[in-house]
Amino acid sequence: MGVRIKFHKGAWWIFINREGRRRAKRVGDKETAKHVAQRIREQLAAGAFNLPPAITEETLDAYAKTWLAGLPGNLKASTIRFYGANLERYVLPSLGHRVLTAVSRADARDLIIASRKKGLKLNTVKGIARTLSAVLSQAVEDEKIPANPALRLGRHLRRGDEPKREVEPLTREEAAHLVAIAREHFPRWHPWILLTLRTGLRLGEQLAVQWADIDWHGRFIMVHRNLVRGVLTSTKSHQRRRVDMSAQLFDTLLEWRRQQRARWLKKGKPVPEWVFPSLEGTALEERNVRHVFTRMLEKAELRRIRVHDLRHTFASLLLQQGESVVYVKEQLGHGSIQITVDTYGHLIPGANRAAVDRLDDAPTQPNATPAQPEPVVEEDDASELQVLFGKSGEPPRNRTENPQIKSLLLCQLS
Repeated sequence: MGVRIKFHKGAWWIFINREGRRRAKRVGDKETAKHVAQRIREQLAAGAFNLPPAITEETLDAYAKTWLAGLPGNLKASTIRFYGANLERYVLPSLGHRVLTAVSRADARDLIIASRKKGLKLNTVKGIARTLSAVLSQAVEDEKIPANPALRLGRHLRRGDEPKREVEPLTREEAAHLVAIAREHFPRWHPWILLTLRTGLRLGEQLAVQWADIDWHGRFIMVHRNLVRGVLTSTKSHQRRRVDMSAQLFDTLLEWRRQQRARWLKKGKPVPEWVFPSLEGTALEERNVRHVFTRMLEKAELRRIRVHDLRHTFASLLLQQGESVVYVKEQLGHGSIQITVDTYGHLIPGANRAAVDRLDDAPTQPNATPAQPEPVVEEDDASELQVLFGKSGEPPRNRTENPQIKSLLLCQLS
């Protein structure tokens, strides 16, 4: 049992612990905290201070679900989906039963250790820690807990022996083979696979493209939507961008539009606004697209990759053929060129063995200049050279025969 004060994150807190119940209250400055703490001690000693039932009996599971329900409107749908998945799969099964105020830094650390022992990728573990920290940060603002025990856990999230994931895009030949397989065996999906490889759009951006977004005269697509689980939202970088269409993609989409118009006219229904609609005319679902893509890879006998790797393929092929990093950054919609360089910098053609060879010292001798090789004159050419230059070897002069004068300028000055 006791009352103590503590400074944390720019504010002074009073902690009360009595008969197994704990309360925390944020106050103003240090002097105020000391004064309030002393009054509480006096009331406790006199038996006149009754600690009300603490609201801290609320569990992490209950609070996290309330927190998650209040996120729509403040965060992107993809971010809410990210937090929800981490809570459901990793955080709440381990810590959901704990009372909110009982969650300690050791609990956060143990969750990270257990996640890494499961073999989860480092980025996944970082996402789990970030999700727990986000929930507890809100609990601090709501004055549910005095401090966030999941802050600054970076030393437990360092990369150990895990190799860093490298971008492994398809080669130009593999990409062409995949397009050919789609054209022959998956004709309905051929325009989609070609658009993915020629624009580098994210999967959500691909599914959100509408016919009104295509400028046929300027030959570009205006990208400003993202489709996440059937919910339209903004792009990842919150930016609108123009993505150029290649001539092949332009012709393919033009033919695809003609086929779509004929198909829906035959059904007696209006043409869906989506460029890639479902058979019912609604927006496609991500899981269906990934399923078809897996079948496509199997048919093409290519290694298993993600749909997102086609975006990497688009960027790598552009850089390998010498296109500007700035152009690639704008086409991909990266928020910063640093992201483009960090992800694809190793694919940019540039320095090679000849470049480092130019760093070597030139083969020189001290206090000497390299001798110039003497010209080799054939005997048959000797008589012709004598006619042109004379027997002395000097070229013919136009004003004087003095061999010391070598130019008209010197002749004028003499």
